[in-house]
Amino acid sequence: MGESEKLVANLFQMARENAPSIIFIDEIDSLCGQRGEGNESEASRRIKTELLVQMQGVGHNDDKVLVLAATNMPYALDQAVRRRFDKRIYIPLPDLKARQHMFKVHLGDTPHSLTESDFESLARRTDGFSGSDIAVCVKDVLFEPVRKTQDAMFFFKANGDMWMPCGPKQPGAVQTTMQELASKGLAAKILPPPISKTDFEKVLSRQRPTVSKKDLEVHERFTKEFGEEG
Repeated sequence: MGESEKLVANLFQMARENAPSIIFIDEIDSLCGQRGEGNESEASRRIKTELLVQMQGVGHNDDKVLVLAATNMPYALDQAVRRRFDKRIYIPLPDLKARQHMFKVHLGDTPHSLTESDFESLARRTDGFSGSDIAVCVKDVLFEPVRKTQDAMFFFKANGDMWMPCGPKQPGAVQTTMQELASKGLAAKILPPPISKTDFEKVLSRQRPTVSKKDLEVHERFTKEFGEEG
């Protein structure tokens, strides 16, 4: 047995010894594609065979070991691997409420000025976005306060002695830059503004969903043939 097969066997052995346990395999299609394909290496074939043996639980009691896997390419899976999974569940794109919650989760404790109505508006605007798309969106938005601070030409004192970027009409605005404040030893006193709905609108104006209608049709067809709704 090669090293890769041993790792697979050891993984399942550890799961049995620490049962109840869950083994999760992400992007399983990259590991368990169709056998007989021209680009399949001998090492890949052996790993796949060992995984099939372990999932079948030959000579073992796997009642308390749950194997989960995820794929975006269900038709690429080897038929034997597909049959090893008792359930093949299609997880659709997040709905309105789920997207609204995802924006909140990814923002976390980051200071922002968004209201419940703003979060709902963002969720409606991102119909067709995946969870990954929303994560990328929020990640980009998190840089907006930094960009504003770097480009600002006016600052005002907020929260006592902290300097926050602002427009020229802001009461107490002082014409200066982040670099000038830093040169005066005030770098630690510079406070980026809280994230606003405008920041999200700016990012969403250039972002598009990564999942196409054709991709969704493939998943829906596979679900009708082999799976069930999640």
